[in-house]
Amino acid sequence: MRIGGIDIGSRYIKHVVLDGSQLAETYKVETGYDPLAQCQELIDATRPDALVATGYGRHLIANGGGIPTVTEIKAAARGARALFPTCRTIIDIGGQDTKVIHVNNEGSVMTFEMNDRCAAGTGKFLEMMARALGFEIDNFGASCENNGYQQAPVTINNLCAVFAESEVISLISKGIRREAIAVALHRSIASRVASLAKRVGVRQDVVFTGGCARNPSLKAMLGERLGQDLLVAPNPDILTAWGAALCAEQSPP
Repeated sequence: MRIGGIDIGSRYIKHVVLDGSQLAETYKVETGYDPLAQCQELIDATRPDALVATGYGRHLIANGGGIPTVTEIKAAARGARALFPTCRTIIDIGGQDTKVIHVNNEGSVMTFEMNDRCAAGTGKFLEMMARALGFEIDNFGASCENNGYQQAPVTINNLCAVFAESEVISLISKGIRREAIAVALHRSIASRVASLAKRVGVRQDVVFTGGCARNPSLKAMLGERLGQDLLVAPNPDILTAWGAALCAEQSPP
């Protein structure tokens, strides 16, 4: 039986298909102006026997296609526990929000915190700052790895997306190297996410998921602030879609 999960995010749509317990197909497309049509195209191409949708756009596909949905919180927890059965804390940094989820020993969600009112500390914020500094987003984290820049006494005082960009431009005008500014930005984001996580309570093991988990510097700085070695899946941006597929497997049509 082919089971599908689709995560309709603000930046990307992620779709996975499981064949039995094996990951058979994965898709990731940038979210456009008509995400419902994009989802339908993916579903038509993969034709899963059962499907569950999640993500901020899940209600579009529920209303337009009659597909069952689950929250991102539940889907992220299911996906994380499937790959890391001992995890108790999930940190999910997506395009438009950051979520920290606490699950019990059985994997049930106990509590969570979410930052969804401000772009600060999200994937979109990182993209904006990378663009302001002239980096490709895929290389932004690697730009922080030089030890000389790690020691640079540069701070970013404002994590509002608008004001932070102005602060970055001001630092550039003062002759501060862009790599040192990148380090300061990553530190600020790591501190903000760590504060959110500590409100939930950090319990081992900690899984870092979402597209931002591909950023090695953010992973290292966040882990340092939490005093934890963060676990990251090989494809962390599809973990929530995977969790949605597992929900479909649990309750097939």
